[in-house]
Amino acid sequence: MSRFIIKRVAVLGAGVMGAQIAAHLVNVKVPVILFDLAKDGADKSAIARQAIAGLKKLKPSPLGVAEDAELIRPANYDEHLELLQGCDLVIEAIAERMDWKHALYARIAPHLAEGAILASNTSGLAIGQLAEPLPVELRPRFCGIHFFNPPRYMPLVELIATAGTAAQVLDSLEAFVTSTLGKNVVRAKDTPNFVANRIGVAGMLSTMAEAERFGLSADVVDDLTGKRLGRAASGTFRTADVVGLDTLAHVIRTMQTQLPAASDPFQSSFATPVVLQALLEKGHLGQKTQAGFYRKQGREVLRFDLARDDYVPAGQKADAVYGRMLKRPAGERLRLLREAEGPQGRFLWAILRNGFHYAALHLQTIADTARDVDQAMRWGFGMQQGPFELWQEAGWLEVARMVQADIDAGVALCAAPLPAWVFEGPVAERGGVHQPEGSWNPTRARFEPARALPVHARQLFRERVFGEGGEDWRNAGATVFEDEAIRLWTLGRSGLDDVLIASIKTKMHAISPAVIAGLSRAVDEAEARFAGLVVWSGDEPFSVGADLQATLPAFATAGVQAIEAAEAEMQRVFLKLRYAQVPTIAAVRGMALGGGCELLVHCARRVAHMESYIGLVEVGVGLVPGAGGLTYIARRAAENARTSTGTDLLPFLSEGFKAAAMATVGTSALESRKLGYLLDSDLVVAHRDELLFVAIGEAQAMARAGYRPPLARLFPVAGRSARATILGQLVNMRDGGFITAHDFHIASRIAHVLAGGEVEAGTLVDEAYLMKLEREAFCGLIVHPKTQARILALLDSGKPLRN
Repeated sequence: MSRFIIKRVAVLGAGVMGAQIAAHLVNVKVPVILFDLAKDGADKSAIARQAIAGLKKLKPSPLGVAEDAELIRPANYDEHLELLQGCDLVIEAIAERMDWKHALYARIAPHLAEGAILASNTSGLAIGQLAEPLPVELRPRFCGIHFFNPPRYMPLVELIATAGTAAQVLDSLEAFVTSTLGKNVVRAKDTPNFVANRIGVAGMLSTMAEAERFGLSADVVDDLTGKRLGRAASGTFRTADVVGLDTLAHVIRTMQTQLPAASDPFQSSFATPVVLQALLEKGHLGQKTQAGFYRKQGREVLRFDLARDDYVPAGQKADAVYGRMLKRPAGERLRLLREAEGPQGRFLWAILRNGFHYAALHLQTIADTARDVDQAMRWGFGMQQGPFELWQEAGWLEVARMVQADIDAGVALCAAPLPAWVFEGPVAERGGVHQPEGSWNPTRARFEPARALPVHARQLFRERVFGEGGEDWRNAGATVFEDEAIRLWTLGRSGLDDVLIASIKTKMHAISPAVIAGLSRAVDEAEARFAGLVVWSGDEPFSVGADLQATLPAFATAGVQAIEAAEAEMQRVFLKLRYAQVPTIAAVRGMALGGGCELLVHCARRVAHMESYIGLVEVGVGLVPGAGGLTYIARRAAENARTSTGTDLLPFLSEGFKAAAMATVGTSALESRKLGYLLDSDLVVAHRDELLFVAIGEAQAMARAGYRPPLARLFPVAGRSARATILGQLVNMRDGGFITAHDFHIASRIAHVLAGGEVEAGTLVDEAYLMKLEREAFCGLIVHPKTQARILALLDSGKPLRN
């Protein structure tokens, strides 16, 4: 069967979602045309053009780098419909009106390419009804595609087929959405609000109702329902603000109008909360209007108080006892909450109970398996566990009996009993809906494995739900060496076992002396027995840098000499990675800060997930990069200057100096490439679970191509004249009050190293020379009282000190 390739995409509708979907397409190098209505005047595509310009102002940014907005082509329906002929995928993302969508389909259908897929980005309209007026030949190529907001960052995309959607169309679209866009797909049934919004919004309504019942304010509820509960840090009300209160109200209306009590026994709890209605009437729609459940006034955060019909200071926290209670094992946690006497504990049990109840009642109608529900809630609502996972971990039958007891007592939101399969048959006998062989499908009354398309073979350790089978990367494959700091291992799979993997095990993957020793051993093992080495630690972050807490005892007992020795060893090992006789690959995901950044820049190649945040941030603790980071910047400046006809190194050095001196962190892999921490030859991967597969493949390809490490060579430095120029700029910043005296001192140390010290411009040096200057600057700062105050402040509070 020929492969379906999506070369170009059209997005119809330049609203908030349409424009951001277009932005994410250019992030992953997919050409895109953004359509909207024609506007009167000379520029009929002004609506789309203005939406594209607006992308640069949004926070968080929908673009990997702001200038990529210019890659989105603006268009309008009056002049440019013929452009649809060149598009393999057309995503309709206009307002949620069935009649408007039907009218648009009639207009565009004659212009679609043969074989092109048409997909509607609707959050809840019936996909079958949307398909009704389509030409017969187009219906097999039509489906729903529901992105979550913001599309760049939210992992979930729901795909919804009609009765007539061709299976191959859905499989091809899932492959594109997964590997190219980097999303996780859940296939939802064509029911109102699909899976994630159906469960999630019902949960939000339940939370708001129970908050009113127990008299809890929005800030207390958000404290209870955020990270403490294993959910998104924004909690409930702040999440509503981010989503948009008008969007939330639309989803609620869909539930009210399309879910009668006969099909949803919870229907009576779908009333629009009074506080939400009050905010909507005021035009306070959340983050998009700078006011919703919360509003920022200067530096102060306010919350809306319905009783006062006004905003009051926010910041109330939950009682500490419930924070401790929520850290207990799952079964004990739920029993304690159910037996709690305080309103906050009873509130927590109530919303969890309602969530279990709702998910169980509707599993059969909204999804194929319990896995789909749990993964939708993980990926669409930021939960660490979906409702079925938590229920199963806490003890399936015990929790079921507690929920049913509340239903029987009339204290639950709904009187409908739990389905029979909860108490009888395979689920009850096996202790839950997730088993090694698969997850429960109530329609077919069996456990079913996850869908496996060819694209999923790229995910070597596919994300699993609690109780499901499959390998855990922490103990998979064959171990070559392991201690408390690092594991060296291979996959043990045919065709993939010739590359050594180094996985750092320390907290936040901090780089301790033991990690450095492990990386040194990894190079030795890889050179002796393998085709390459991949540094990949399984989860985020890649590394937050040097382990300061592990370093301080050595400093206290042996003084600065111990620090210098440790820095020298880090430099030695990082150069060992650079000059290894096999390709060394840094597989980067999440933060790579300080020493983590220095580690990755010394590898032969980098394979980075799109959401990688890379930078040299040592100035935040009053230090300079000391493990080769500044040497890397100086060497790269010299290498870049060689391609220029000019002889002045300073222009090539200035951006690197600024990034190090200001602790600039790339907010995407694309921005990190602009900063020089990733190179054009490095790969950016859209899907985080494909990172290891691509990194191993890159190592193998380089080895098969006859990889040889670079030859160590001398390179010119900018010298004392460049240092003097930089210092002049720093003096102006210090005297203007933009930086402190200690900031000036640190930045001057960075300039000294990058310029090569007290030498003439153009002097040839090697890496060892510059690394010695780095160590001297680092060790000179670590004994400085103000640097020590910054280090202690960060270790004590986790927040940087500006002194």
